This record gives sequence, C-alpha cells and structure tokens, in this order.
Amino acid sequence: MGIKGLSKLLAEHSPGCSMERKFQSYLDRKIAIDASMHIYQYLMVVGRSGESQLTDENGQVTAHLIGVLSRTCRMLEAGIKPVYVFDGKPPTLKGGELAKRKDKRDQAEKDLEVARETGDKDAIEKAAKRTVRVSKEQNQEVMRLVKLLGVPVFEAPCEAEATCAAMCKAGLVHGAATEDMDTLTFACPRLIRNLMAPASQKKDIAEYDFDKVLKGLDLDYDQFIDLCILCGCDYTDSIRGIGPVTALQLIREYKNIETILENIKDKKYVVPENFMYKEARQLFKEPEVIDTNNLELKWSKPNEEGVIEFLVKEKSFNEERVRNALARIKKAKAGVASQNRLESFFGAATVKSSTIGKRKELEKKKGSKGVVGGFKKSKGVGGFSKSKKN
Repeated sequence: MGIKGLSKLLAEHSPGCSMERKFQSYLDRKIAIDASMHIYQYLMVVGRSGESQLTDENGQVTAHLIGVLSRTCRMLEAGIKPVYVFDGKPPTLKGGELAKRKDKRDQAEKDLEVARETGDKDAIEKAAKRTVRVSKEQNQEVMRLVKLLGVPVFEAPCEAEATCAAMCKAGLVHGAATEDMDTLTFACPRLIRNLMAPASQKKDIAEYDFDKVLKGLDLDYDQFIDLCILCGCDYTDSIRGIGPVTALQLIREYKNIETILENIKDKKYVVPENFMYKEARQLFKEPEVIDTNNLELKWSKPNEEGVIEFLVKEKSFNEERVRNALARIKKAKAGVASQNRLESFFGAATVKSSTIGKRKELEKKKGSKGVVGGFKKSKGVGGFSKSKKN
C-alpha cells in the first residue's frame, strides 16, 4: 500500500521534489528494483483480458516472466544496470495489513462469482484483478530468470523497498525503482516511479528527491515519518478523521504525534485503541535490511542455454524470440548500444508539479501497436511463447 495520499500531498505542497525523467536518462545508472512490486504489476496488466492471463501449455501463468524479460532487456539496451531485490519475511507489525488484504481478496472472489453469474464483463475484469497475488513460486521463477540473464539478485531479510533504500543510501545504486511511496519514509535519497511500468501504460517516469521532499514540506526527517504514519501506513491503523492535508497541518503545528494526541483529545478525531505509532516509527528508522558494507554488485553475460532451457523447454516460449532477446542483451552488455551520457542529447530533467499536464502527443505515440514491453507480438504470447490464455 505504501503511504496513503502521499504522492498527491507532495504534488500540492512540495512540487519541486519530483522531476519528470526520460527512460534513456538513466544511462549508466545502477537502479535497485523492488521486484515483488513489479511482478504484481505485470500479473495485473500483461496479457490480461477479464479473467484470462497468459499461460504456458501446462496452464501456468507466464505474464510475470514476459514482463520481467521485456523490461530487463529494455533497461540493459538503454545502458541501465538493474539490481533486483525481492521481499523477505514481512515485519510482524504488518500482520494486520496483510490480513486486511486477504479479506479484500476473499471479497473479490465472491464478487467475481456474482459477476460471472450476471455475465458483466466490466465487473469480471475489476473483480479478477482484485484477486491477483504474487505467489512464492512466481517470485522464485523471476529470481531464476534474472540470475540467468546475468543481473544481480538479492532477497531482502524483510521488505524489499527498505533494502533498496539502504543500497541507495550506501551509494551502491542511483535510486530505487518502486511504486511504494513509503520508500521515502526509509529515507531513500531517490525514489523512481514507473520505470518498470508495462510499456502499454505509457506512464511518465517520476524521480523524487528525498532532501527536496523535506525542504518542500518544511519538515525534518522525524516529522516526515510521523506525517507518513498519520497519513496511513502498513504498520498501524490511522486516526479516523485525519487525512494527508490535516496530518501535514498538525505536524507543522505540533511537531510530533505525541503532542498531537495531547491536543486532539476533545476533538472529533478517533484514535485507534492499538495505535502502534512508536513501533511503526522505529521500523521506518531502523528497518531490517541487507548489510551493504563491502557489498558487490556484479553483472555478467547471460547464460544463454540456461535461459533457453527455462523459457523455451519448460515454459513453451518462442525460441527465436528468446534468442533475439538474448542477442540484444549481449550486444548491450558488450557496449555496442549507445553509451553517451549527454544530458543535452536526452534533454534535461524537468520539475514535475501538480500543474503539469499530459505528455506531448508525439511522446504518447511512441512505440508501435502490438508491443509488449518492447517486444512485438506474434501468434505466441507477447511474441515469446506458444502460451494460451487461461
């Protein structure tokens, strides 16, 4: 979930903290990827039609593999050096949020049954998406694929975005690519959103600068953490009646949650009985992450035959398309692809505020029809496999 309403709050109250970037502007940059978040994104979007998803000949879903292969290939061709980080065990404090998510999926399953009975296609589409979850097996499959492609892979001891933030703070990577705004609450120097979004969505890439976030909001780090807890986070229930704008006003006036609680006793706000804000605060300040000391990030040549064995023989992907993708990756890693870091060539980053409109029409039309993550479709799945829709 991240932090409720934080992106909108920043757009309105700290517009200079976010810059619109072009994909190519990350040439030669090392980027930590919140893998589990993006696998979920691909399962939601790539190859979906109602309840149908891309599957192999055995009926196993393959959208996560197609999405990751496509985007990894595109990043390497653009000179980006991805580092995939996967979630470990969830923190104990997150148990309540996970239980809520399960309840929502259970309700979605019931809604899906009703939609099937009525034949409402739109309702089926919405309900089916709400039932999506990333399985442990799907995570393991993506780990296997990424390793075979020669890209560094790490499993975080706890939440992936916290480890991505730690890597960025240690100077190992330029930024963390994730959609979870709570990555900023872990003091990540740079949060990059939409870098891994499916190409079909044509979303702008937004890069958030943590120091500018604090400066724009006129808060210090401790106050920012308390603001995020008041907005609503995964680790504790929020105070009923306090939304992001009110939370910012209260933090600016009273500086911390303790003082706020003392001053809202006789007001309309409803404080949860088990408001574990101190524990949440501690998790944001001292999360469980991998040890970044002496950590080495290494990229290697793809294991071609290993990829063929996995994707073609086990997952029924189209061999020619997979070999073409591997050839592109090899070419990119050999440095044949353009490697000029010239801001003047790609254009300087632009400050993104709440007043910025849609992309220019020309940018909207980039890419050709029938492309999934940069790979043209064939009769197979996304141009890669003989898969069918399930």
